[in-house]
Amino acid sequence: MTDTGRAAVYKGLGQPFEIQGFPVPDPEPGAILIKITMATICGSDLHMWRGDLDLGAMGSPLPTILGHEMTGTVAKLGEGVTTDSAGQPLAIGDRVVYPYFHHCGHCKACLRGDTNACFSNLMYMNACNDWPHFVGAYAEYYYLGPNRTIIKVPEDLTDEMVAPVNCALSEVIYGLHKVNFTFGETIVIQGAGGLGVNATAVARDMGAEKVIVIDGISERLELAKAFGADELIDMNEYKTADERVMRVMEITGFSGADVVAELVGIPAAVPEGLSMLCSGGRYLEIGNISIGKTVEFDPSSLVMGSKTIHGVVVYDADTLKKALDFLSRTKDKYPFDKILSRTYSLEQINEAFEAQDKGLVSRSAIIP
Repeated sequence: MTDTGRAAVYKGLGQPFEIQGFPVPDPEPGAILIKITMATICGSDLHMWRGDLDLGAMGSPLPTILGHEMTGTVAKLGEGVTTDSAGQPLAIGDRVVYPYFHHCGHCKACLRGDTNACFSNLMYMNACNDWPHFVGAYAEYYYLGPNRTIIKVPEDLTDEMVAPVNCALSEVIYGLHKVNFTFGETIVIQGAGGLGVNATAVARDMGAEKVIVIDGISERLELAKAFGADELIDMNEYKTADERVMRVMEITGFSGADVVAELVGIPAAVPEGLSMLCSGGRYLEIGNISIGKTVEFDPSSLVMGSKTIHGVVVYDADTLKKALDFLSRTKDKYPFDKILSRTYSLEQINEAFEAQDKGLVSRSAIIP
């Protein structure tokens, strides 16, 4: 192992990533050093890169290393680490996945068991100039601190399948659990990106009566169909919110959907989605993370329709294992290998972000 590892450093809004080298840390007791093999570009990474979510303005230490959807192999084990979080023996070279966040264990949310709501569940809260340096996915290494969740990857799963597990797939598994989505219900999924296609497959696997997916990019809609969507609503055909709401009502026999999941990150999608719900329906909000971007809606629609909104960020400790089990169980049923459209080297990271931002690729990955 070399003494220096490369990373794509984010210095602030409007500045290109810069490749820099940092000392490779030795893990403290209970910690693990991971050699990253693949890191995908999530929509939230694009939000930060564009400035929709300005880390500097939020007070996050800069420079830092972005990226949170990743997988890799164990490079070094800290003292006392012998198994993964599920009790499987863990050794150098084992393929692993792990959350990009951790909870504090002593705040009000943690004490009541809602660790996903812990205020410490934030990423990019450390500058990469400070030890242990490797705090994000777009690098050769990632430092997983002591007593963090880590799960060994089954041999039947590829890096392309598991890299998004610690965000996209786990988020929607946990989100659908939080809104109590159940067998025989109808769901509308707003957005057929990485979160959307994963949510389509999960809802299908959970016994949805009908899965309706909305997007404006034909390739994404085709992928959603392959992942189990029953009905597709193309925004090029149904151009206005009213038209899309009416189409959902037609599909559901004018009762509305039991659950609508916002996975596209556009504020205007929220009032539109709420209008698609049945009386007593639940709205799952995951996509909108850009602070300060707002939208107007009539709150009486919640009261008069007995509707609820569930905001979900991150997930709890056992979801990661559930996500891997889901992939192993359904890998031959859904084309998970088609979610990723292109790979780039670490040195090509600026090109990768520009291409995905312009829609030239649907979803890309960085291979250090």
